[in-house]
Amino acid sequence: MKIDGQPYRTIFPDGDAVTVIDQTRLPFAFELKRLASLDDAAVAIRTMVVRGAPLIGVTAAYGLALAMRADASEAGIERACATLAATRPTAINLRWALDRAAAVLHRAPEAEREKTAFAEAARIADEDVESCRSIGEHGAKILAEIAAKKSGTVNVLTHCNAGWLATVDWGTALAPIYVAHDAGVPVHVYVDETRPRNQGAALTAFELNAHGVPHTVIADNAGGHLMQHRAVDVCIVGSDRTTASGDVCNKIGTYLKALAAFDNRVPFYAALPFSTIDWTLDDGVRDIPIEERDAREVTHLTGRTEDGGFATVQVVSPGSPVANPAFDVTPARLVTGIITERGVCAASHEGLAGLYPERRRAA
Repeated sequence: MKIDGQPYRTIFPDGDAVTVIDQTRLPFAFELKRLASLDDAAVAIRTMVVRGAPLIGVTAAYGLALAMRADASEAGIERACATLAATRPTAINLRWALDRAAAVLHRAPEAEREKTAFAEAARIADEDVESCRSIGEHGAKILAEIAAKKSGTVNVLTHCNAGWLATVDWGTALAPIYVAHDAGVPVHVYVDETRPRNQGAALTAFELNAHGVPHTVIADNAGGHLMQHRAVDVCIVGSDRTTASGDVCNKIGTYLKALAAFDNRVPFYAALPFSTIDWTLDDGVRDIPIEERDAREVTHLTGRTEDGGFATVQVVSPGSPVANPAFDVTPARLVTGIITERGVCAASHEGLAGLYPERRRAA
């Protein structure tokens, strides 16, 4: 995607380091940050300098490569994987990328492991770009069909940020929107602000602005109202982990949108690459670990003041206890379909196994 006319990936090798977009500075400042060590990569993931399940996985792969400079032994591989795996427990792409990269490293001579790790991380990044581009093409067909039926603008509601910034390029939930928009399909996006970290208002709106896609930022609680009044044609969200049965784990608040969509007969899709599917799990509500994040994300807000400065303010009554679960699970029965790089399928064992027959036995 482009910022001020210049194409960027969200992560790329840069000499003896890896450069990422510092997402904690958006939308008011576009800044790049260099990661030069395993610890740099781990901190970037933990503090959400980088975020989004696919991008977390790619960053972990590059973090493992950076670790090989300091210690390319078998023990070094295991220590690096353990450090990176502990940063974010919910997104399955993190463990998937580490397992894949580590398997390649275990087969490589120790003297070649740094070079091998960087090459494997680059392959994972390139594959993510291609997967997301393909997700965009499959999902754009859904939007084009809706546009043809209503002979007008397609209003899409999305939650959190599942765009270019959550992946290496294109995105998952936003990829169909970008492909459709570029093809001339009239698309308008309702962007949930997505409390408590406001990834929708800050990141999704930033992306859509940069790409010229019409959009409107709304409070999280406004989505159901818009659906009742037929202002939303379709919902598309991303996923941090999807079970073999089609349960979709995504940013907290997604489940409520799915309930509203179901009640109002609005199609509800999740867009995700193969690396987000956890073939070992069936019951997402019971089995997916839900990250509990710092209460300060709820109690405080940071923004730009009228004089151009920045300030962090407290918005919760002092002394009140706070809970901050970062994700929730939408049961498969509420999901119209899953958009993947291989096509669109039902949110079920049969649907996913039909797209991924090599996983049929595991499913």
